[in-house]
Amino acid sequence: MATVSSSTSASTTTYTSATSTSATTDTSDIDWNALIEVAVQAKLSKADTIDLKITANEAKIAAYQELQSLLSDVADAADALRAVSGTSNSGTDVFLDRAAYLTANGDVDASAALSATVEDGSDVGSYDIQILQLAKAHKIAGSTQASKSEDLGLSGVMSLGVVDGEAVELTITDTMSLADIADAINAESEETGVQATVLRVSDSSYRLVLSGVETGETIAANAVAGDDVLAALGLTDSDGAFADVLQEAQDAMLTLDGITVTRSSNNIDDLLDGVTLHLYQTTQDDPDTDSDVSITLEVGADVSSAKEAIQALVDAYNAFRDFVATQQTLASDGTVAEDAVLFGDGTMRSATLSVYSALTATIDDESMALIGLSFDSDGTLVVDEDTLDNALLDDLDTVKALLSFQMDASSSQLKLLSRGTSVPANFTLDISVDSSGAPTAVSVGGDSSLFTVSGTRIIGAEGSIYEGYTFVFTGSSAQSIDVSLKTGIAELLYNAADPVADGTDGAIQTLIDNLGEVDDDLQTKSDSIRSAAETYRTNLSARYARYQAAIAAAESTQDYLTALIDQWNSSS
Repeated sequence: MATVSSSTSASTTTYTSATSTSATTDTSDIDWNALIEVAVQAKLSKADTIDLKITANEAKIAAYQELQSLLSDVADAADALRAVSGTSNSGTDVFLDRAAYLTANGDVDASAALSATVEDGSDVGSYDIQILQLAKAHKIAGSTQASKSEDLGLSGVMSLGVVDGEAVELTITDTMSLADIADAINAESEETGVQATVLRVSDSSYRLVLSGVETGETIAANAVAGDDVLAALGLTDSDGAFADVLQEAQDAMLTLDGITVTRSSNNIDDLLDGVTLHLYQTTQDDPDTDSDVSITLEVGADVSSAKEAIQALVDAYNAFRDFVATQQTLASDGTVAEDAVLFGDGTMRSATLSVYSALTATIDDESMALIGLSFDSDGTLVVDEDTLDNALLDDLDTVKALLSFQMDASSSQLKLLSRGTSVPANFTLDISVDSSGAPTAVSVGGDSSLFTVSGTRIIGAEGSIYEGYTFVFTGSSAQSIDVSLKTGIAELLYNAADPVADGTDGAIQTLIDNLGEVDDDLQTKSDSIRSAAETYRTNLSARYARYQAAIAAAESTQDYLTALIDQWNSSS
């Protein structure tokens, strides 16, 4: 800024304006916004560090969620093969899937004569079937009519139905045509069991045909009042009998393992539990060789379902294994790869070891090699399809024993409803009942604290080795029942994967929830820092604005004084 000096002689005084020897700064060259931003960013650096932690946690949460999903897929695949307890869960057990297999005995096309649908869980068995006759619907025809649309001029009431069924009275008016009468009959078919069709014989020839809705049922019809409409249409003769019977009602007749049975329908669902037979044509004996012609129906396991489930398990394991391998990858410089978010994670490592241990377990001296499973050089699970097919076709019971949970009880009156994750050694349930036969207490080796009784249910006590097990007792007398429990590879896999992957309280979900809570806290801190930084920005902007105003005022004063000194000097 300017300085002022003076020198005094005997006669004059001189004022000199001079600049300071120190450097000056033009305030217009100062980037005030940059100064503010540098100061604010210094405050925000801590929030940025917190945000990086949040981002890292989010990446870890995403990885945990993928791990959880993959383990859940492994558990789901194992669930189909582990023979889940309880009838409500039987639909998930592929070993209960059933199929019908037909074999022709003699000169017959088995699939053209018969088909069968089988409910899952039905008893397996083999049956010899001969179809002696098919069920047929009763059909009668009226006489020829010249038109189907002209009024017939008939006025009367007729009764129509089937024998042993409910008859309905139909009123026919003189303005009704042959087609109108057919429509009136069909409008009541649900009640009568009779339907009508107008058959066009030629351009000027039509006949009314009545048919039973169901096979094996005989049509019953008679005139009630007015014109005898049935006789006028040629359906009945002068005696009231049907004039032209196209086809008599007939029941289906077949033999099952030599026992003759009849049914009114060609679709028979009450002969074998869970099996519906569909009859299409008879199986006639060969007259030339005098040999019996029949069809063998075998109700057996649908091994294709088991094969698909085993392949699904292989696919689920390999997807899980690939993810784990990615999480264990090192970069070329020996550091952890960018994608290996869960590198060294204890939960993932523990789950991997448990799943691998389950897969490689030996059950009654058998291993996964029985069904053609093995690991290749890079740890991928592979399937030898020939070995798998042979095992499923030739030794399905051994395959089931290898994979699934099984219970053997010395009494059929004890059923397993649910089970725990442990497999207790063989034990004996001593069951006491009251006077009505209801179970009152259950003990094992004299210890009655291991189970509680609720109705017919016997429930393993919490904290005991029987926790999670529930049995249903259907007996009515006190007895001792020996129980043997055995696990399988699929059961072990499920127990290894499901508790970890459980979306409610599984180990991975706990980690996800904890990280989410940490992120919430960090986000709150970050938001607080950023809010404080914005407040700091506002205050600093106001302070610098005051600085600029003060500097501007000082520079204005300097300019004034300089001008004043210059004026004094020039006037001296």
